[in-house]
Amino acid sequence: FSAVFWERCNELQDIERIMAQIERGEARIQRRISIKKALDAKIARYKAPFHQLRIQYGTNKGKNYTEEEDRFLICMLHKMGFDKENVYEELRQCVRNAPQFRFDWFIKSRTAMEFQRRCNTLISLIEKENMEIEEKERAEKKKRGAKVTASQKRKADLATENSGKKDAKKVKS
Repeated sequence: FSAVFWERCNELQDIERIMAQIERGEARIQRRISIKKALDAKIARYKAPFHQLRIQYGTNKGKNYTEEEDRFLICMLHKMGFDKENVYEELRQCVRNAPQFRFDWFIKSRTAMEFQRRCNTLISLIEKENMEIEEKERAEKKKRGAKVTASQKRKADLATENSGKKDAKKVKS
């Protein structure tokens, strides 16, 4: 079907609208993939993410959720799969059944929509943190590359000086 569509798409009257819809769908798919990669990268940095995971809040910490609650939300979101259809409803059930929140009435009373908003906020913080880490790594690689080239340059200069001295000795003899 898709092969015929792409061959004959020029025959359609509202091709601009259809192409815009296809591009929006592709953009959503790419966004999901990037979020999944960001979550994978964040979780992979810790041996025990349910206990060790730290989130760099910056200035927008939020007054209502604790770091333990945020850590649980992120870890469970990763475990269940971010792109699942009813993931926030399942997340709500997991929070209600989690023993560590047995007496935490604030988080137990949140709706799936509130969890979705909080998780989106946390995901944007994680993406920002990942970008900063990548930039630091790139800067370090540049520094190391510059140091290596500088040391290689010095070695090359010494080699040319030494060969120049040997040539001078040969000329004298």
